[in-house]
Amino acid sequence: MIRPIFVLLVLALAACGQGRRDAVSEPLEVSVTSSNFADSDPTDWPGRSPDRYPVHGIDLSRFQTQVDWKTARANGVNFAFIKATEGGDMVDPMFDSHWGGAAAAGVKRGAYHFFYHCRPAAEQARWFIRHVPKTPGALPPVLDMEWTPTSPTCTIRRDGATIREEARIFLDILERHYGQRPMIYTTVDFYQDTELWRLRGVEFWLRSVADHPHDVYDGKSWSFWQYTSTGLVPGIAGRVDINVFAGSKTAWADWLGSRGL
Repeated sequence: MIRPIFVLLVLALAACGQGRRDAVSEPLEVSVTSSNFADSDPTDWPGRSPDRYPVHGIDLSRFQTQVDWKTARANGVNFAFIKATEGGDMVDPMFDSHWGGAAAAGVKRGAYHFFYHCRPAAEQARWFIRHVPKTPGALPPVLDMEWTPTSPTCTIRRDGATIREEARIFLDILERHYGQRPMIYTTVDFYQDTELWRLRGVEFWLRSVADHPHDVYDGKSWSFWQYTSTGLVPGIAGRVDINVFAGSKTAWADWLGSRGL
């Protein structure tokens, strides 16, 4: 039987008034459920396996049309990043369903935006804000930046300085609206080509399906690791992307607390 493990976290909840701040401590219970996943095309990990990390989760979009969130949660889906928007005129048709279903099952959820290189970053940020609610307890928003060689409408590859500036614009706008700094999801080639590591104050969610991110991304820091796109999770029909958080159960609780979640 899979038993959830509870981590107690003390959060400092600040109340402002007449220039002074009083801290009130309140315990937060964070449930971590061990993963019961499989992989239809498993990797023979040459280095550190994702199994060494205790906090697993998923990311999903319109391609996952049948999700029993309660079953998925009971089998180790502790968090979910859900596709919300793309460019400046596309909304994922499954976003509302996934967003509500994850919340009802007690899954920590966040929304992500797929960047379209042929539209201004500010326009895309406004589009995301228009469709993703400012929800207390939600994970940080995510900016998904990749090359798009198979796009039917936009295959341009701008220089790294331009890419980083567009990312900064997007992140700044979302931070002002949602009250927390968004993360960036990216792939090995995009990260290296554009030198995204030059961006300061950004947490990364990195894709690496053949080796540990430490080896693939030259030792750069990361918060989440997408280690497969062929995962099999009870409660989810078909394949799904699986991810891990970069630390222990206690570190997960601490990270949520530092993010005000």
